[in-house]
Amino acid sequence: MWWSSHPARESNAMTSADQIAPSAPDGTPRRGRARWWIIASVAALLIATGAVVISAQGSSGSDGPVTALPAPRFVDDAVASGIDHSYTGDFDYFVGGGVAAFDCNDDGRTDLYFAGGSSPAALYRNTSTVGGALEFETVASSTTDLTSVTGAYPLDIDGDGQLDLVVLRHGANVVLRGLGDCGFEAATDRFGLDGGDDWTTAFSATWEGDNELPTLAFGTYLEADRTTCGDSSLVRPAGDTYGRPVALQPGYCTLSMLFSDWSRTGQRDLRLANDRHYYTDGSEQLFRVAPGQDPQPYTAADGWVPLQVWGMGLASQDLTGDGLPEVFITSQGDNKLQTLDAGPATPAYRDIALRSGVTAQRPYIGGDVLPSTAWHPEFEDVNNDGLVDLFVSKGNVEGQTDQAMRDPSNLLIGQADGTFVEGAETAGIVSYEKARGAALVDLNLDGLLDLVVVNREAPVNVWRNVGSGDGDVSSPMGHWLAVDLEQPAPDVDAVGAWIEVRTDVGTLQREVTVGGGHASGQAGWIHLGLGTSDNADVRVTWPDGEVGSWMAVDADRFVTIARGESTPRPWEPTTG
Repeated sequence: MWWSSHPARESNAMTSADQIAPSAPDGTPRRGRARWWIIASVAALLIATGAVVISAQGSSGSDGPVTALPAPRFVDDAVASGIDHSYTGDFDYFVGGGVAAFDCNDDGRTDLYFAGGSSPAALYRNTSTVGGALEFETVASSTTDLTSVTGAYPLDIDGDGQLDLVVLRHGANVVLRGLGDCGFEAATDRFGLDGGDDWTTAFSATWEGDNELPTLAFGTYLEADRTTCGDSSLVRPAGDTYGRPVALQPGYCTLSMLFSDWSRTGQRDLRLANDRHYYTDGSEQLFRVAPGQDPQPYTAADGWVPLQVWGMGLASQDLTGDGLPEVFITSQGDNKLQTLDAGPATPAYRDIALRSGVTAQRPYIGGDVLPSTAWHPEFEDVNNDGLVDLFVSKGNVEGQTDQAMRDPSNLLIGQADGTFVEGAETAGIVSYEKARGAALVDLNLDGLLDLVVVNREAPVNVWRNVGSGDGDVSSPMGHWLAVDLEQPAPDVDAVGAWIEVRTDVGTLQREVTVGGGHASGQAGWIHLGLGTSDNADVRVTWPDGEVGSWMAVDADRFVTIARGESTPRPWEPTTG
C-alpha cells in the first residue's frame, strides 16, 4: 500500500492483484496479462449491456419485481451540526482515523466518538430534532479526550446495558466503561487487559459458549520499529477478567478484522485484511476460532485460496440470497468482492467484484486517472429500496505519486440484477479530502441513513440524507425498518445473531457483528430498507442458534425484538 519511495508497483489498478495472484479476479487461471485484459473488457461490456445478470442481492423466494431507486440527496450539515474535528498526525497516523457511532445516553439517537491521531479524540452528543437538521454538542472529558487514538468500537463488554468503548491507539489501547449519560471511566485494568504498546488499527469481538465476557481480537499494524508487521492477538476471558493474549501468527500488518459466521454453522471465525506493502510471503487471513482451542489459520489444505492485496477494510453482507455472507475487501487499485465458490463446506472464495461493478479502481470524477486508495467499506440501504448499497471511503495515503490524489469516495447503488452503479455525484457527496473511517447511521431518526466521514488533516464530513427531498427538506424514498435486539446478559445486544426481514419481494438477511470497516464501529439500530412494502415479517436467529418465530411489523418503525417475546416492541423518538 505505501510510500512512493519504496519499489515501484504496477500502477494499473485492474491488474494490481494479478501480479501476484495465481488466477484472475474471477478465479479463472491466468494465461497472460493480455488475455485477461480481453476477458475483463468483454465482461465489462456484458455488464454495461445487461447481459450479465446476478441474483437479486440479499433476497430469496422473490415473488415480485424489485425496483432500484436512484441515489438519495445529501445536504452538508458539517458546520451547522457543531462538529469540528480532524484526524491529524504524521507517519504514525497515515492509517486509522475512525469513528464510533453509538447511543451513549439511551435517548435512541446515535452519538459519535472520533479518533484524533496526534490531536485529542472527541465525543459528540447528538441533540438533533426528529427529521431536522443535524445538531451535536461536545462532551469534554479527560477520560475520552485521549491522544494517539486511531479508532474505536462500541461494545457492551460487561452486559450491564451501557455500551462501552474499545479505543485503539498508537501505544496502549484503552477500554472505557460506559456509565450512562455519555459518561465513561477507564476500565482496562478492571477487565485485566494489557493495552500493549503496538500500533493498533483493527478490532473485532464475539461471544464464545457460555463465557461471561466476549472474546476480543486486536489487529496490530506495525511493531515498535515501524517497519515490521506485528502479531495481532486474541484475548479470551478467564473468569470475570481476561487471560493472556494469544498471538495470531503469522502477523501481516492487519488493518481490519471481522468475526463472522461465514459458513452459517454457528462458528464465528476471524477474517483479517492485511497490508501487503510490508510483507512478501503473506496474504489475507481467515483464522478458525473454536471454543477451547487456540486460533488456527485456514490453509490451502482447508480450501483457503491465498489473496494478496493492500487490505485496508472489511465488510460482509449476503448479496446473493443464499444466506452466506459475501466479503468486500478495500485495497489500492481494484477492490475485491468475494463469494464462496462451492458453498459453505470450505472457505474457497472467488472474486465477483468486476461483474458486480464494485472494483471502484479509479476515480469516477475529478480528472485523476491514477489508481484509487480505498479504506472504509460499509453495506447499507441508503435509498430504502430493499437493495443493499455500498459506501467506500477513498483518499491518498499522504503523497503517493503513483496513486490518485483527487480520489472521491464511492456511493455504489445496488441494482435489482445484483450489480452496483456509482451514485456519489448525484447524491452530492463528492469530496477530495483524504477520507478514512466512516459511518452510515440515521442521525435524526427520520428513517434515512446519514453519512459521517473522517478525513485526514481536514474536518470531518457530516451529510444529512434528505431522500428525494428538494433543498434541505427531507422526503421519503422507500419504506424502512429499524431493529434493536435484546437478550439477557452477557451478550445483551445479541452479537452474532442473524436478522431476516421478509417482504412480498423476498427476504433480506443481516448478521449482527462487531468489527470490520476501517477503524470504525457501530452499535444500535439496525436499518433495513423495505422498498414498496408497507409491512414485513421479521425473524431472529439468536447467537446460540435458536430460531425465533416470524413476527409481523409495520414499516417505517423503530422496534425492539426481545428474546422470548412474541411481538416486537415499538419505540417512538422524542421530538426534542
